[in-house]
Amino acid sequence: MLKLLLCIVCSTALAIAVLQLRQQKMELLHQCSTLHSEMEEIQLKLWNQQLQIASATAPLTIRQTVQNYKLTLVPSNSDIPQEEVPAVKSDVH
Repeated sequence: MLKLLLCIVCSTALAIAVLQLRQQKMELLHQCSTLHSEMEEIQLKLWNQQLQIASATAPLTIRQTVQNYKLTLVPSNSDIPQEEVPAVKSDVH
């Protein structure tokens, strides 16, 4: 009788432990799913920002902006050390 009671108590304890582990697993899967959804939203925002940056810095867009504001964009040789400035050859005949 004592052995049967001990088996019932042990099996009940094991059942409770298994149910607790299953509950923890479900909670972790829910958290993982939530984090994954948040990551996808952040990635989508990042891609949209990259697209906006790419369209704003496209050569045609920059050229139009320069023409609209009549900017004269010429590199200054004073910013570049003379050792690094390549020699310009004029082969005009």
